[in-house]
Amino acid sequence: MKLTLNNGITMPALGLGVFQSAPEQTTAAVEAALAAGYRHIDTAAAYGNEREVGEGIRGSGLDRSEVFIETKVWVSDYGYDQTLHAWDKATGKLGVDYLDLLILHQPAPDRFEKTVAAYKALETLLADGRVRAIGVSNFMPHHLKQLLDSTDIVPAVNQIELHPYFTQPDVQAADAQHGTLTQAWSPIGGITFYPGWGEDRRNVMEDPTIATIARAHGKSPAQVMLRWHLQQGRSAIPKSTNPARIAENFDVFNFELSADELASIDALDTGMRNGPDPDEAREERFAMVIPEA
Repeated sequence: MKLTLNNGITMPALGLGVFQSAPEQTTAAVEAALAAGYRHIDTAAAYGNEREVGEGIRGSGLDRSEVFIETKVWVSDYGYDQTLHAWDKATGKLGVDYLDLLILHQPAPDRFEKTVAAYKALETLLADGRVRAIGVSNFMPHHLKQLLDSTDIVPAVNQIELHPYFTQPDVQAADAQHGTLTQAWSPIGGITFYPGWGEDRRNVMEDPTIATIARAHGKSPAQVMLRWHLQQGRSAIPKSTNPARIAENFDVFNFELSADELASIDALDTGMRNGPDPDEAREERFAMVIPEA
């Protein structure tokens, strides 16, 4: 299943996420995903595993053109020239000569002028053919408006925390209004742990409503949640390093949720995020330096 971005590029709707995948596990996870049928891998400079993602893609035996590679520029590389160089670092580690999708990892509102300059560098990379599409991550509606007021190209993608307990309808609506595709990180419910955030969170995988729907379809709760994303037109990038779970997460194209089932999942929204607030400055984290190699 593919989604068409606002510049006409198509992107596989379901991808493998590798946030907090240890480098020594990442290559095997990517190979397992590509063997299972995935053709979209999402990584980031800040994850510290771009090199291993590249190794996994090469190890799969697939041609580079068959795999949609998405990565992210970290805040410490924001600024026009710095972001152009961030492309050099990312492609060098991945071992490729172009990226399918390059996005800004955070809005970083405490230094938004650098965020805008970084996005203008993405526009240059797009014009040069070094990336096929550009976008943002964790941008709230006011960040999107600020960005659009200062730049020329509407982001193709906005990757945000989105799962049944946190659906961000205002962000989804703003994305749709601008023609930006919403992409869900933590799409099956905040399993990934963010130190200092969401310690009191509930595990969506154990939600009784989702369990009931899963039983009705002979599917797992994770599969139900991924199907919910796909049927509502979103991209989702579930993370796993377990080959069986990676394959299970991809086995979501042979059943359909009813309108009532989709609505019952929508109704689970609590309005509470598990990850960091994009409006909060995190100076120490934002200062993390991305190595050259």
